[in-house]
Amino acid sequence: MSGGAVLAIDQGTTGSSALVVSARGEVVGRSYREFMQHFPRPGWVEHDAEEIFAVTARVAREAIADANTEVAAVGITNQRETVVVWDPATLRPLHRAIVWQDRRTSALCRELRAAGHEETVRRRTGLLLDPYFSGTKLRWLFETDPGLAARAESGDLAVGTIDAWLVARLTAGAVHATDPTNASRTLLFDLDEGGWNDDLLALMGVPRRILPEVRPSSGDFGVTDGGVLGVEVPIAGVAGDQQAALYGQGCWEAGTGKCTYGTGAFLLFNTGSTRVASDHGLLTTAACNAMGGPAFALEGSIFVAGAAIQWLRDGLGILEDAAESEAMALSLSGNDGVYLVPAFTGLGAPHWKPDARGAITGLTRGTTREHLVRAALEAMAYGTQEILAAMERDSGVRSTGLRVDGGAAKNDWLLDFMAGVLGVPVSRPKMVETTALGAAGLAGLHAGVWRSPEEFSRVFAAGRSFEPRIDAGERETLIEGWQRAVQGVLAASGLSR
Repeated sequence: MSGGAVLAIDQGTTGSSALVVSARGEVVGRSYREFMQHFPRPGWVEHDAEEIFAVTARVAREAIADANTEVAAVGITNQRETVVVWDPATLRPLHRAIVWQDRRTSALCRELRAAGHEETVRRRTGLLLDPYFSGTKLRWLFETDPGLAARAESGDLAVGTIDAWLVARLTAGAVHATDPTNASRTLLFDLDEGGWNDDLLALMGVPRRILPEVRPSSGDFGVTDGGVLGVEVPIAGVAGDQQAALYGQGCWEAGTGKCTYGTGAFLLFNTGSTRVASDHGLLTTAACNAMGGPAFALEGSIFVAGAAIQWLRDGLGILEDAAESEAMALSLSGNDGVYLVPAFTGLGAPHWKPDARGAITGLTRGTTREHLVRAALEAMAYGTQEILAAMERDSGVRSTGLRVDGGAAKNDWLLDFMAGVLGVPVSRPKMVETTALGAAGLAGLHAGVWRSPEEFSRVFAAGRSFEPRIDAGERETLIEGWQRAVQGVLAASGLSR
């Protein structure tokens, strides 16, 4: 090890974290702050990009001060499909950021599918025509705001996902760049070509010159401006949150996979240098190999996971802190037939029904708040099981276990239940913040904090494994109950399965 430390910036959907990770694998400084969520209309979700930057810069400075050590590099990981439009001269946003959860482009996606574009989009990008992704958000912006469209045509604005926005602000406008893992979530990036595609740009009405340059995930993204963070440090690693977690979990080879539980839940399965097309509602996306170079992965996304617990806390007030959920679930011997399908922003993989809405089934006079909390936790396990089964069918490989991380992965009851529902061991690392860890690894590898990926991996201690303890019959009954609940949601929403 060459020494030094890495500042890992983890810009998420509800808040920004900053961790300073030493070369010996210790978190020596940290800070976290939330920011406002904006819901101007049903199904619309927006963020104030300026607030995101201010909060992110603040936690970064606080983490550096807390660490009181030399920082050798900065790594950035971020909520992915959220898109920002800004003035490249003033570095001020020109519209609120449209968040990955936003469903305003559902009708546009239907129009594009009806026009026969989905097969081309799927073949080039590995994605579906869904409001989840950035491209249709940009087309919507330019179609609804002629002023923005004119500025885009003249090259008088910049667009990018959150990573590109932070890189631009942290370097005081010196760098406009992104990485393949974020670029691959825009509907504008050709996976085989490894770059922006002119046909896709034309389909979404996005001029090439306003897009960021695509650079390797472990590489050069400029130097932070001293007036922003108080230090001038190279930004040496960038990756979307889920691919960063895949890297941080050490899933560098084909056949390894992880699931991250945050606002949503995201399961990625590394397929190495082979791009695997899905026949079961999954996505193909860019990932990182051990050196931070290009690789591929299958991905399945659950739009609402930890956000369901947040809803129970903030929306219904039936618990004061998310940490209470474990004890509340433990207080019951079973779910008594109560299921929560948290399709608050539609159903993701493997269904891809953006217009579905959530439901609670199996309610009786005996249903308590504990049942609702347990149902929200169980939903994470059932959603994971659906996606993992689809990945096994696509890849032809039977899973031997799943690595998990994120906030909900701290819940022992959930992981024990999940192992039973999946029928395979579930492993949690000692450091569950693997999204930030992956960003640190990608940056530290390029900056020489760690001499090799293996050295990076060795400094982080192993965690705990949960073995399946539910018999096959009970597992089947639980999964059948979930499937009936999902079918009921689809029927109530007027959608076919």
